[in-house]
Amino acid sequence: MLELSILGFLYEAPLHGYELRKRITALIGHVRPVGESTLYPAIKRLEKAGLLARETQQGPAAAAPRHVLSLTGDGRRELRRRLAEAEGPELTDENRWFTLLTFLRHLDDPAAQARVLRRRLDFLEEPTSFFYGSEGEGDAHGQERPLRAEELDDPFRRGVLTVARATTEAELAWLRATLAELERG
Repeated sequence: MLELSILGFLYEAPLHGYELRKRITALIGHVRPVGESTLYPAIKRLEKAGLLARETQQGPAAAAPRHVLSLTGDGRRELRRRLAEAEGPELTDENRWFTLLTFLRHLDDPAAQARVLRRRLDFLEEPTSFFYGSEGEGDAHGQERPLRAEELDDPFRRGVLTVARATTEAELAWLRATLAELERG
């Protein structure tokens, strides 16, 4: 998530480290704290890989010089590759998915964008549940069946299922509408 965020924000504009950290913190800081001890090593890795360039610019008035980061051509290609080839946790983990979705517009090809959205849609259409029936409440094949919110006595677990269902239904509607729009356009 961190490297994708760095590449995504720098794709939009060159930034100095402090501004980059503010933007990343606003995006993923609630999930994973973004301190200097995590940000700057990631920047160094990307810079060493030839994906970022650093330029020293004089700060305002008597301020110290600032290092402004920008993407190289390889960095721009790497961001687009990571977006186009998103699989696994990038599609199934909600926080990673939202990070990826934040920058998906940088993937210029609507057909490539649609393929990513289609993979997320396929994942969401798989039946899932957080909670299953107790022992002996299986289906005809002896498999435990997912519980519906209405079947739960625990109001908090019922809340988890109710919110998850509403969120998933909203996302499914958005994905289907956006896919239709991308495939038309």
